[in-house]
Amino acid sequence: MKDLETQFTFKQYSERSILIQGPSKIDEILLESLLFYKNSIEKFYDKLIVEVILSYNSLLISYVSTIENVYDEVLTLKSLFSEDFKKQPLKKRLWKIPVCYEASVAPELPSFAASKSMDIDEVIALHSAPLYTVYFIGFLPGFLYLGGLDDRLITPRKATPSMKLEKGSVAIGGNQTGVYPGDSPGGWHVIGKTPVDFFDVSAPECCFAAPGDKIQFISIKEKEYNDIRLLVNSGLFTLENDVL
Repeated sequence: MKDLETQFTFKQYSERSILIQGPSKIDEILLESLLFYKNSIEKFYDKLIVEVILSYNSLLISYVSTIENVYDEVLTLKSLFSEDFKKQPLKKRLWKIPVCYEASVAPELPSFAASKSMDIDEVIALHSAPLYTVYFIGFLPGFLYLGGLDDRLITPRKATPSMKLEKGSVAIGGNQTGVYPGDSPGGWHVIGKTPVDFFDVSAPECCFAAPGDKIQFISIKEKEYNDIRLLVNSGLFTLENDVL
């Protein structure tokens, strides 16, 4: 991505925040630049900021106090951008998420497959083949926004959202797929279910994954789903992952 720095825009978002926006796209190079930039900002400001929030193409910097001079603050933020992210690859992990695609836990899968003129096995194969990239976490605590869905599975969100999608529901909405970390209303199409907890306030890291990580969905049968769920509930399950 040539001259990435020139593609960022800066504007005051509130009296205590500034929004930095990049190109309007889902892109791994952009993600790496934003993560590197986020780290630089956090190191520079330390306790003078509340947090830096990441999205697909932006950073929202929230300050402890009112911004006195936005122009000077923007100049400082611009000075912190660096292309060094190209020389320092992100530390990433690949998380292997077991998913049961059987109709007993994913009753919407048959109708989803029919809407795509596919058989169920084809949908499962296409959904479990990619290594998805975690772009950011939001909407619900532990909800991972993933990039990498096969184009053949892209489907508009439901015209009428469901009042309740169960915790662990693996779903597709538009060009995205994700896992609902808790019971929630939702407009995505549920094609599977995982026994893994994506958000646990008692764990050292409330959400095991981080932006830049990869996710791989591993197809399992219902019996294995139930066995893993028992281990998760007992605190005895260890999620498989590899360093990339």
